[in-house]
Order: sequence, then C-alpha cells, then structure tokens
Amino acid sequence: MSTAASPSSLQTSFAEAQLWSPKRSGLFKQTRLSVAQHEAPAAAEELGRLEPRVELREGYWVLKEKFREGINPSEKVKLEKEPMKLLTEDGVSELARMSLEELEKSKIGKDDIDVRLKWLGFFHRRKHHYGRFMVRLKLPNGVTTSAQTRYLASVIKKYGKDGCADVTTRQNWQIRGVVLSDVPDLMKGLAAVGLTSLQSGMDNVRNPVGNPLAGIDPDEIVDTRPYTNLLSQFITGNFQGNLDFTNLPRKWNVCVVGTHDLYEHPHINDLAYMPATKNGRFGFNILVGGFFSPKRCEEAIPLDAWVAGDDVVPLCKAVLEAYRDLGSRGNRQKTRMMWLIDELGVEGFRSEVKKRMPYGELERASSEELVKEEWERRDYFGVHPQKQEGLSYVGLHIPVGRLQADEMDELARIADEYGTGELRITVEQNIIVPNVDNAKLEALLEEPLLKNRFSPEPPILMKGLVACTGNQFCGQAIIETKARAMKVTEEVQRLVSVTRPVRMHWTGCPNTCGQVQVADIGFMGCMARDENGKPCEGVDVYVGGRIGSDSHLGEIYKKAVPAKDVTAVVVEILISQFGAVLREREDSEEA
Repeated sequence: MSTAASPSSLQTSFAEAQLWSPKRSGLFKQTRLSVAQHEAPAAAEELGRLEPRVELREGYWVLKEKFREGINPSEKVKLEKEPMKLLTEDGVSELARMSLEELEKSKIGKDDIDVRLKWLGFFHRRKHHYGRFMVRLKLPNGVTTSAQTRYLASVIKKYGKDGCADVTTRQNWQIRGVVLSDVPDLMKGLAAVGLTSLQSGMDNVRNPVGNPLAGIDPDEIVDTRPYTNLLSQFITGNFQGNLDFTNLPRKWNVCVVGTHDLYEHPHINDLAYMPATKNGRFGFNILVGGFFSPKRCEEAIPLDAWVAGDDVVPLCKAVLEAYRDLGSRGNRQKTRMMWLIDELGVEGFRSEVKKRMPYGELERASSEELVKEEWERRDYFGVHPQKQEGLSYVGLHIPVGRLQADEMDELARIADEYGTGELRITVEQNIIVPNVDNAKLEALLEEPLLKNRFSPEPPILMKGLVACTGNQFCGQAIIETKARAMKVTEEVQRLVSVTRPVRMHWTGCPNTCGQVQVADIGFMGCMARDENGKPCEGVDVYVGGRIGSDSHLGEIYKKAVPAKDVTAVVVEILISQFGAVLREREDSEEA
C-alpha cells in the first residue's frame, strides 16, 4: 500500500471504493524478525485472567456464562438481545413501523430505541428531544463531499426547527431531528452517497481521525487518508457491519498521525499511530490507552511497538481482539482499555497483542520518530498554499460546530464552485475547503457565508473555542454549552485584549465530550450555588491542558463556579496566565 495518495485517487464513489481485504491490500505481509519473548505476568496466568471472556456463537461474540456475574447494565442489554440483529435481521424496519408508544410498552422495545439503535448510529434524545434521534456518521479523516453535505442538509431541512447538524471533536458529522419511521430510508440514503452510521455508538470503535490537511499539506509527514479509510472499512466490515468488534467492553478511539502539528490529538486515543522509520522502512510507533471518563482521564502511553505501514490494520485488529477478549465487563467506569493495560501491565498487554498478530510477531518501537518535537503548531484558518502548485486551502471557523441546512447547502456550493467538491472537518469543529484555484481566492473570500457566518479570520479567542452538544439535546449534559460558550467568549473579548490564541473548551458533563482536559481553559458543567446558596448551573474550571509533543492534561483551577460568574473568572485567568490586558487599561495607555 502506498503511503501517499493524490486527492483525486481518494475521491472515488462509494461503489468504486477500494474495500479492505487481507489479500487485496497486502496488509498481512510481515517481516520475520527475531524479537524478545515477553510473557504476561505469571499471576495473571495462574488466576486464569488471560482466558477470553467472550466466545463466538452463531456469528456473534457473546460473553461466556462463567463471566456474567457482576456485569454492568449495558452488558445485560447486549445479552438480552444482540444489537446488530437490528441490522443483520432487518430488525430496524420492524421498529420503524411501530410507534414509540407501542415500543415503550416493553422493556426490549425501550432498550431497542434507547440503547441498541446506537450500534447503528441512531441516538434517541429521550430527555430533551423526545421522539427525535441524533445520527452520528463515520467520516474517516474528516473528508466529506459536497454531495454528502447536500444530502445531510436535505435530511435535516425536512425536520424544520428540530433539524440541525454539528461537526464534532471526532472529525465527523452529526445530524439531529430524525424520527424513527425515517430510519430505514435514511440508512439507504446514506449508503447512496458513500456514508454510513454503523458502529458509531456505544461499545464500538469511533471515527478514525487523521490529519485534516492530508495530501495537501506541504509539511505533512505522511498522507493519513489511505490508513484511516482502510481502518474505517475494516472496522465496519466494508460498511456492512463487522460483527467481530461490535461487542467491546466500552467505546474505543483510534487516530493516525500525519503532521508535526498533531492535529489528530494522539494522546487522547485508545490507539494512536505515530510516524517512525525503522531500518529504512516507513511505519508507526504505537501509543495505547488514552481516554476521558467521569472517574478517570489518562494520556496514551507507548506500547514499545512498531509496525510497518502495511500492518496498520493487523495491529488494530490485534489490539481490538485483546481488548474484546480480556477487557472487564463489570463497573462501567472501569472498562476502558487503559484499565486492562493497568491490570496486565504494559508488557503483559503487549504480549497479548503480539500473540494476536500475524505470525505472532510484533517489533519493538523505533528510535527514528518522524514527528518534530520542536514545532510551533500552525493555524489552519484563512488561506494557505497547498503542496499542489496553484492551489490553496481555506480554513473556516464554524462557531461551536453548529450548522443549519441552508448553511450546509452553501458550503456544498462553495466546495463545488471554488474547489473540487470536497470539505475537510477538524477535531476543533471547524471546516477546511481544499483545492481552491488561486485565481478564485479573492471571489471566495467575498462570499456572504464567509463574510457573515463562517469567517476565515475569526477573532483570536474564537479560534480555539470548542463546545459539546450540551443540554439543548443531550440528556446527560448538566448545563447548556454552545450558546453559553459563545456568549462568555464574546463578553470576554469586550473586556480584555489577548495577543495569542487561547483554546477554550466547554463540556456539559463529566463525560467530557468537549475534551476540557486538553484545553488551555476548560469548563465542565456541574451544579453550583449562587451567592444566596441556591442551586444553579455552573462549571468546574480547568487550566493548563496542552496538545502537541509536550501534551499533558489540565488541572482543576476552581470548582463549582456559578454560570453568571464565569466571565469574570476567565478574565482573571487570561490576565494572570496568558498575558491579557484589560481593554480600559489598554485604551488609557494608548491615550
């Protein structure tokens, strides 16, 4: 497999897409090298800890009877009825013919709409948008087309005020307002434009993230699109459902790094591929275990492993099998992959991955890492030259990632008129228009959408603003986030002047979909008390998160800050830690 591909080679139709298979891709080629043997801890062997907890039954992986004691409620739902049967046995069509009232009468029916449909990518918003579903798409590497964008716009447009779309921190689309009766037709419509929502929720692999500038960046290390495309095709069984990995202990994230900027945020993924050469061969060093949860957040750690570029999928398969087979199914807060790594030890976990690799071989990490540690992260907003002569990409700011149908239609038109019908989504909830002919740049920058809504030159504090869904739609969110994030940022901009971007992330609850721990300043929704002791919406404030080669997680700065006091706290932090100056003082000094 080539480690680079031209933009045109990756703009194939869904029907023409190169589907993953070991024989066609050559991904099972292995170099037989002598590597040291590292056994799992003896104690684990003696206790039978390394016995797989799942077994294959009638095509599905099922938790063995002997391991069912003390399992969490989500595992019980999977045991009562295999979620993927909604796809494989067309159970979704039967659900779509029934009313919610009918489905509510039985526990199975309620679990179908509230839990099992998440395996197909449909999320019932019971608490704040009853009867409506959010649909999460797979969009490897954040690459989407004008046709896909128009189709999604047409879907949400029919739902009026209930319909909207978000770009997410997993570099993909989410659409809202969908009703159950439309689900079968929607699944067909998605497939027709080369999209799928399969295995995008619950205990499945999330969207594979890559460099949003892949293939167009003059400074990229490697084009990540071939790898993320293959990973997505493998994980979803070429978009038909991969039953080998629909019963993981918990959700699981993967990314492939292609840039010194680390736009992919590798340190918060369960599996991250870091470019490195070894003995003249291109490949990747491996990081594992990064995750966020309400009870624990951890950065990914080195597995002391290197794989050639051709072995990206086999390595992913081996890691997923180890996690599926051995991961805990008990306390839901202790089932992410890092807990298994803790239990077995890094070397013990590595040993389990190694035995599941082709030929049982896994090379040690390479010292020839390609990511430059001394690298100033670049700003992708505005106009930038591509590696292709005469072309540029234009980064647009999408305020807190929220779009309406007419805005999506306009983005699709712009992609066609000024580029090659392609758009790129970033993990910071923004959009890049690639392949713009330099002769068209001036006209593009004069477009009303760019002038009035999606600016290529956003205010400095807006550049790094990220916000999760919040309690407008999400039942787990404690506070409203998107509108509040915009309001607070606008207030702060009027009060202080800053000379460098400050990344501010908002999340509505401790699940931290807004990834507040990696922000310069993060806000996690909670309940607080006002000056009179009355309960009110508030935030825990985090400070000091870093992304890049010197990444680390932020720490609590102040807990339970009432929402009305957040602006003052942000001003305080910006002045004391980020060199901001009060605008009144700035104005008086200029006078």
